Amino acid sequence: MDTEQGHGPVPQSQGKHPAVAFLGPVSSYTHQAAKSVFPGDEWELLPVATIKDVFEAVRLGRAAFGVTPFENSTHGPVTFTLAALADRDGAYGSLTVCDEVYLAVHHYLLGRRQKPAVEDEKNEKSQEDRKGVPLARLDHIARLYSHPQGFGQTTAFVRAHLAPGVETIDASSTSRAAELAAADPTGTSAAISSALAAETTGLDVLARCIEDRADNTTRFYVLGMKGATETKIQKTQKKTIQDQSKSLVSFTVPHRSPGALADALDCFRRAGLNLTSINSLPSLVQPFQYLFFVEFAADRPADKTDDDPDQRIRQALAGLADVAETWRLLGTWTKRD
Repeated sequence: MDTEQGHGPVPQSQGKHPAVAFLGPVSSYTHQAAKSVFPGDEWELLPVATIKDVFEAVRLGRAAFGVTPFENSTHGPVTFTLAALADRDGAYGSLTVCDEVYLAVHHYLLGRRQKPAVEDEKNEKSQEDRKGVPLARLDHIARLYSHPQGFGQTTAFVRAHLAPGVETIDASSTSRAAELAAADPTGTSAAISSALAAETTGLDVLARCIEDRADNTTRFYVLGMKGATETKIQKTQKKTIQDQSKSLVSFTVPHRSPGALADALDCFRRAGLNLTSINSLPSLVQPFQYLFFVEFAADRPADKTDDDPDQRIRQALAGLADVAETWRLLGTWTKRD
């Protein structure tokens, strides 16, 4: 189910502090990631309905920065973010990726507890500190809401503990999923969401830490405007970006030319740049041609103080320009991992 069709109205900042747009509602994982970089006493955190709205808020100048999920260590890339970065309509050429944020993600099953039998209540209390197991009866759950990434990161728990006939419904974010479950007057809806969402919606915690892997982590991009007035985050980056940086580039290659993709990737090898992720989407220019997204790291070796990572990046991009049909540098930022 596509949860990103169109986009909602982008809210206006109240103007007290610079605004940062994030995929909402409040209590989403993106909200938590944004708070870790942009403290609330210095920034106004602005929830928006979709990933496209994050891009729109920055483009329209209603937010100085935007925070959007890019990839998860368990379930892979967030396709809606890739689609916005593809910028097929040419709307976001003035935007750049200027930072990244890592967030450990622990999913909770939230819903309404059914009144348990005495024996069930004893079992629930004995399991309250346990992770990855039900803390209450789940046989009343008829609908389950979450973001597609949330479903993808909790498949083992859902398969083991929920009835096969439970209806799964995509939401625009895990916090929105919690809102939808909380709004169900029958109490038969649940959500895969966060502990914070339980607090903001009043839902009961039916199970905690239900992710397939304990090291489940999501990486987020911070978006800004090219050439914008420097803020504290960008000034801080300048001190370290020469030594450890990441960059993101998108490109297409001749569809029917043998070795075209290999030639493009070899530009980075020859420049001594380490590829850290490769993703693709259909280009929508011609059938089965792809737009590639390549992320690469340019670290300065400790024993080579005269090494210039920026020069190596320029070398790689010059080579890419010779072999690619189209290409764009989407951003360079300080490496955080």
